[in-house]
Amino acid sequence: MAHDAALPSIVAESLALAVVLSSDAPTLLLNGDLDVIAGSSSFMRAFQIDVAAMKGQSVFALGAGEWDVPQLRALLKLTLSGDTGLDVYEMDLRRPGLPIRRLAVTAHVLEYADETNVRVLLAASDVTEARLAAKLKDDLLHEKAVLHHELQHRVANSLQIIASVLMQSARRAPKSAKGFLVDAQSRVMSVAALQHQLAQSTVGDVQLRSYFNDLCTSPGASMIGDPDKLILSVEADEGVAAAEVSVSLGLIVTELVINALKHAFPNGRGGRVVVGYQSHAPGWTLTVKDDGIGMSKGTTPAKAGLGTSIVEALAKQVGAKVEVSNAHPGTLVSIVRQAAATDGLQRPV
Repeated sequence: MAHDAALPSIVAESLALAVVLSSDAPTLLLNGDLDVIAGSSSFMRAFQIDVAAMKGQSVFALGAGEWDVPQLRALLKLTLSGDTGLDVYEMDLRRPGLPIRRLAVTAHVLEYADETNVRVLLAASDVTEARLAAKLKDDLLHEKAVLHHELQHRVANSLQIIASVLMQSARRAPKSAKGFLVDAQSRVMSVAALQHQLAQSTVGDVQLRSYFNDLCTSPGASMIGDPDKLILSVEADEGVAAAEVSVSLGLIVTELVINALKHAFPNGRGGRVVVGYQSHAPGWTLTVKDDGIGMSKGTTPAKAGLGTSIVEALAKQVGAKVEVSNAHPGTLVSIVRQAAATDGLQRPV
């Protein structure tokens, strides 16, 4: 009966040897003392080791001892104890006179009927080229990110120079042209503010509250004579938007703020203009509200000239609608988007 009980173990041993000897992957069969029982011909070719000559010797004595790595030794012992299986362990194989190779090593105890006859299957794959390729890819992505970041800064600086030239021209221009140049300067600055936000971002999304604050700097400085009397402020939640959506929102804000500062406070009248943004899943609402003289009968500030065309076109571009109402006092212009979260705008967490 003892002879019959040993048969499964003998069969399992034979199968293990057959698997190792025929394996295309560099593979070793070890005993419970981590001595070499057999190795695949692919292991011999890959690492220039005569496994047959090493039969019965410790795996850590292979070659010139380059496999005697403390962490590999500890992990193999843990594998033997049953505490863990060595799914993937990466190590540098250092051999005299040869380049360093990066190996991915796996090891598992084979399940035998005879628990005293322990066998360990160890496989080692050379992943040097794969890791170098991955590192090269990471380096290229990092270089691309750095160049993109630098480009954002350069574009923002160039736009600010253009805006400065427009403002200087506005100061020298006749009154009939001054307003157009100031408007153009504000529009350029709105795009420059976006570029600045993108340069600060690591994910390509724009934090809307700080973006709107930056946008309001230029028209506020050029169109508000007394900042204590006429106040321009932003009240927005923590929403963020994709860059392409931010461009549209920024231009809408610029147009509506310019319009309010131009028309809502005639003859040095004081007051307040507030830019607002609120998320209301699954959509959002962008508002520009003033407490000025309000809408003239039959007309609306948001529907005047080039500014109106720009606002309506941009609102349509982001799938929103324009609503104009009396704020009692003043005027409220709302850009309302009732949409799913795939519109490029993200709601605050």
